[in-house]
Amino acid sequence: MNDTPTNKPETETTLSEQSPVPVLRCILGGVLMGLANLVPGISGGTMLVACGIYTRFIDAISEITRFRFSKSNILTLGCVVVGAVVAIGGLASIIHHALVYHRWIMFSLFIGLTLGGVPILYAMARPISRKVVIGGIIGAMLMGGLVYLQESGADSSGLSGPLGLVLGGAAAASAMILPGISGAFLLLLLGMYETIIGAIKDTISALKDADVSAIIGQMSIVIPVGIGVVLGVVVVSNVLRWVLHKYERITLGVLLGLIIAAPAGLYPFRAGVVPEVGDTIKGELVTAENLTEMQANDNAKDWQQRAFTPSSGQIAGSLGIIVLGFGATLGIARLGRERN
Repeated sequence: MNDTPTNKPETETTLSEQSPVPVLRCILGGVLMGLANLVPGISGGTMLVACGIYTRFIDAISEITRFRFSKSNILTLGCVVVGAVVAIGGLASIIHHALVYHRWIMFSLFIGLTLGGVPILYAMARPISRKVVIGGIIGAMLMGGLVYLQESGADSSGLSGPLGLVLGGAAAASAMILPGISGAFLLLLLGMYETIIGAIKDTISALKDADVSAIIGQMSIVIPVGIGVVLGVVVVSNVLRWVLHKYERITLGVLLGLIIAAPAGLYPFRAGVVPEVGDTIKGELVTAENLTEMQANDNAKDWQQRAFTPSSGQIAGSLGIIVLGFGATLGIARLGRERN
């Protein structure tokens, strides 16, 4: 493969040339990256590849974390971060509500968005060699293991508490900048997605209302996750450059295998089961005293999920939404096709 994530496209101008086009592309890439990190199933790294700024972003992080500052790197990172923050701040509440009350629709969309990244990574991994195939098998097996843990009801309490939130943030950030791996999806498999996105939503709401006590109350989640995100981005951005140079073919194969197998953990036709006395919700026993509170809509995101038999309309709707999501990812990819 001649066109790897670590080689700058010849047609890509630098931000130091003060051209407005790269700046706009970096902002757009940041917005799409922010949206991707809210949605389990689509990779922030894939969105940056689609916008033609992936190399620029990885280089900027790697250089800045090694205290090599330049106007180009600072402007690149600043534009991407601003775009991502605006997207996350503006849409966290909407995504959170949709996941709770329109789960099958959202997860169908996630499947489509995920599969839309397959052609992008496939193009990056061509020609498909034995190493790519081996890497693909490894990636698919890794994702299969994560899905099995999710489906078997593996308890995620080992990732609870401040240390668990730091590790979760680091894992999500690591996946965030790897094309084909969704950080939000990884959090979903770890059982931490709704906790973190709920904390973001509540923090934004508290900021709007200037409710200091509510803001402080969310810091026990936001701060550890933020620390983990910083650590994950710093470590992975530097390791990624070395791995892609040293073991490029098998690494791209692993990424491809992960993204192909990811939809297995996104089965859309599940619904929350209203808790009853004796159930356990987030480690808390449901009793007659707290039953009403546990059954409140505000806690619906914490209810156990159970598969249901979809109607023919839901199946048709799901397939249509999957196609829509697939086309959306490919459409975004066209933004960077000429530049890559």
